Amino acid sequence: MEFVRSIFQQSPEIALFMALAGGYWIGKLQFGKFQLGGVAGSLLVAVLISQVGVPIDNGIRTVLFALFIYAVGFESGPQFFRSLGRRSLREIVMAAVLSISGLITVVLLAKIFSLDKGLAAGIAAGGLTQSAIIGTASSAIAQLGLSPEQTQQLQANVAVGYAVTYIFGSLGAILICVNLLPWFMRRGIRDDAVKAEAELLAGAKVFGPGESSALPELVSRLFEVQAAVGKHIADIEAMTMASPIAVERLKRKGEIIGGEPDMILQQGDILLVVGRRQGMVGLGDKIGPELQSSEGMEMIISTRDVVVTNQEFAEHTVGEIIASTRELRHGIFVLGVKRGGIPVEIKEDTSIRAGDVVTIYGLQEDLQRIAKRVGPVIVPSDKTDFVFHGLGVVVGLLIGLLVLRIGSIPLTLGSGGGALLAGLIFGWYRSRNMAIGNMPTGASTLLRDLGLAGFVAVVGLQSGQQAVLTVMESGISIFLIGVAVTIIPLIITMLVGRYLLHYDNVAIFAGALSGSRSANPAFGEVLDKAGNSVPTASFAITYALANVFLTLLGPLIVALV
Repeated sequence: MEFVRSIFQQSPEIALFMALAGGYWIGKLQFGKFQLGGVAGSLLVAVLISQVGVPIDNGIRTVLFALFIYAVGFESGPQFFRSLGRRSLREIVMAAVLSISGLITVVLLAKIFSLDKGLAAGIAAGGLTQSAIIGTASSAIAQLGLSPEQTQQLQANVAVGYAVTYIFGSLGAILICVNLLPWFMRRGIRDDAVKAEAELLAGAKVFGPGESSALPELVSRLFEVQAAVGKHIADIEAMTMASPIAVERLKRKGEIIGGEPDMILQQGDILLVVGRRQGMVGLGDKIGPELQSSEGMEMIISTRDVVVTNQEFAEHTVGEIIASTRELRHGIFVLGVKRGGIPVEIKEDTSIRAGDVVTIYGLQEDLQRIAKRVGPVIVPSDKTDFVFHGLGVVVGLLIGLLVLRIGSIPLTLGSGGGALLAGLIFGWYRSRNMAIGNMPTGASTLLRDLGLAGFVAVVGLQSGQQAVLTVMESGISIFLIGVAVTIIPLIITMLVGRYLLHYDNVAIFAGALSGSRSANPAFGEVLDKAGNSVPTASFAITYALANVFLTLLGPLIVALV
């Protein structure tokens, strides 16, 4: 044991990564339909390792959590700002219900079990995983006019109650939001997240890594000219106006020649035709037989995203743009338009706005030609724009330093709330300026997973030993009271959300429920189960409110107990 302790004393980061590895291994184990998950598993393994004694700096916890919550905010910024308004009233009610039910639960249990003010406030801080309650409660205790000894004892009890209850406060929220809620709703988080994403995408198909359609919309075909002898290339392209096609290459007598619109086709010419699949059906009858291959007719087709910046196209309808850009659009096929990351249905009367992202398909030279007129191409990259995101995290941490005082009560978003707000703003700004702020999906996923799991592991390493010792010394009663404080408000809020607020999508509901308790580990598991960012908008609103509402519980508990 001394040997292990000496290793952790010299290199506490070993303990951190042991907790992560062991936690994710345990989190994969299935017990019927129940699965603990990597975040909860990391917390439990960290508590076990902490019994050896691991000195780990508090700054590590702050950095890891800031990275996690910034990445979450960045991914969901556009969606979050679209969700604000009357539709967010449910989230406001959710956060208020949990805070009020949490306050009532703590006060009633304190009266029943004769807890002093300090212990009651500490149990609230740990059971509701709102560390700010420690500060507000301690400040309120200092204002009671007690003797220095009594004040010191009550403030020490705040820390004791927090240490004993915080770990289950994190774990219990995970169990309810990730396991109990789907059972209660009789539906899975993943299924409802996919359903909500499909509604958000307005029917647009989203393929995962390595996936593609068995019937692609855009195809290329080779035809040998027989039936179309004497026709112009422009005549061929006009045959299927409803489903556009383009003659991209022509080979005559073994020689590749240009394919100008006014060129007259001769017997035996070979055409490379690119276009929408429905336009290709029956085209062989009009041109000639289709060929399997022909030397020299291979071409590379690319798909690129272009940001609309030219006012020639912005604020004009699709119909107006089509009518005025026939030559410019030759060989270019529009696959879709996104506004703030959300697909826009392309109709003749759809208005295109500056900042819209148009996905186009065609030859590289055609793509470059249209990009010069429309706007910059978003070049796919596995590089992260660290200038943009480094500034984002700095802004978030600076926001977290701001303190608003209501009387003697300090209110602050803290580093986590500040990083979330900065992530939301920077994510929203990136959606309107796609040429900057790149963060590949893999990089964002790493920040979220490592940030959250590392954060809870540090919490376990720091608090686990003290929590176990306190339980052994004072009995299990404080721990059980903390369990009640964790579970009862969540259950009440869950019932209110289902039957009064009428949440019917489990993924959105789980995001709101975890946010109303500022339960970041629970939210991390919800995101993992969802597989997309659908729960984030509801979480972001309730989380921001919960940081304020729950912080106010400190002085209220001190006054009421």
